[in-house]
Amino acid sequence: MLEIQVPAPGQVPSLVLSLDEPCVLRGLVSHWPVVQAAGQGADAAAACMQGHWRGATVGVFQMARETGGRIAYTEDFSGFNFSRQILPFDQVLAQLLAGQDLAPSLRPYLYMGSTTVETCLPGFAAEHMLAMDTPEAPLASLWMGNRITVPAHQDWPSNIACCVAGRRRFTLFPPDAVGDLYVGPLDLTPAGQPISLANPSAPDLQRFPRFAKALARAQVVELEPGDAIYIPSLWWHQVEGLDDLNVLINYWWRRSPDWSDSPNTALWLALATVRDLPPAERAAWRALFDHYVFEADAQTAAHIPAPARGLLAPFTEPGMRRMRAWLLKKLNR
Repeated sequence: MLEIQVPAPGQVPSLVLSLDEPCVLRGLVSHWPVVQAAGQGADAAAACMQGHWRGATVGVFQMARETGGRIAYTEDFSGFNFSRQILPFDQVLAQLLAGQDLAPSLRPYLYMGSTTVETCLPGFAAEHMLAMDTPEAPLASLWMGNRITVPAHQDWPSNIACCVAGRRRFTLFPPDAVGDLYVGPLDLTPAGQPISLANPSAPDLQRFPRFAKALARAQVVELEPGDAIYIPSLWWHQVEGLDDLNVLINYWWRRSPDWSDSPNTALWLALATVRDLPPAERAAWRALFDHYVFEADAQTAAHIPAPARGLLAPFTEPGMRRMRAWLLKKLNR
């Protein structure tokens, strides 16, 4: 995987923000107080975080030992192999620390997913900042657990994930590997994003034969505390916690205005309206999508006077609001 040198602690090179492939930023946040504390041990890292806690509760996944710590569906896909609980943040920390003293066979798997840093730990973000020139202010989120594996999934926002305590292993696949990843249901997901059913750490190529093609394109890297990884929009990524206390802070931002809708809306609507058409009609619609969307450029509507281009003109926030209202009217008729 590409590695880019950090010009100064906490400073993300501007080059990174324009990349369309992942890269590693070794030592990007090695100066952060929580990373320095983690160097003294899990207890010190926990104390650094708990010093900012003001009573917030967080969502937690709890998993039995037989799951191996890998988030997954039940065998009949009626649910998942974890239970959800809402707990005070300090209780989650206490359980993770206590688990270090238990035999591996008795140690529970715990995972706290995306939690807004400022909501959970007020003031913490001010002491743990990145200098990065993004189109909008990034959303800082906290992730914590022990030896949990989050299967390959993708996020629309671009992402810089900073490993602050414990080690993490990332396995990444390009967006167009989707057909080889055996992705689960789109509308029944562990935490909002569809996940790959195939496991890079123990591939079952008899059940998932095309996964061999994905593995041939995989990029794998291990991060130490203080390291960071840049994950471009829609790159698939599996994340494995390799220690008994793993803490990660990530920063999400979009390259589009915050008033624009998610392209997932278009994908879902296309599933309902285009996918099941006869092949010739699907091909005709593909031509329209290619012309007006995927291959659109300055010449697509150049033959129409600018004031008359309507939907073919660049969108503005008022235009997006009108479009959304029109779509809702169409869908609700």
